[in-house]
Amino acid sequence: MKHLTVTAAILIHNGEILCMQRKESERDYISLKYEFPGGKAEAGETMEDALSRELKEELNLDLAIQPNHFYMTVDHTYPDFSITMHCYQCEIPSRTIECNDHHHYVWLPPSQLDTLDWAPADWPVVKRLMG
Repeated sequence: MKHLTVTAAILIHNGEILCMQRKESERDYISLKYEFPGGKAEAGETMEDALSRELKEELNLDLAIQPNHFYMTVDHTYPDFSITMHCYQCEIPSRTIECNDHHHYVWLPPSQLDTLDWAPADWPVVKRLMG
């Protein structure tokens, strides 16, 4: 089974968290599900550098992710692949983003995160954020 190492950003502005909706996919277990923005780390990249690159690509957001932004790691197995997802939490100065790689996005306070249909790997992060 293929294993991926991925990064994800919990981006916060004025107490609300950015929630990204994936595009349609042939994999129904992730198609149109919500997730935190991020993606695969490339060979030789630190997790922080990978996440900074992914945020630039997906959101046109210039953000230097630092090791002290680390929030949690999630290991999850889907039907045909598994992931280790390293999550980082950052306050951002504005909500100005471009939605380059997702179907839709929404900003929500932590208390409302469970109103969305999240990808299974993201649920442990959602539950921790909701306290």
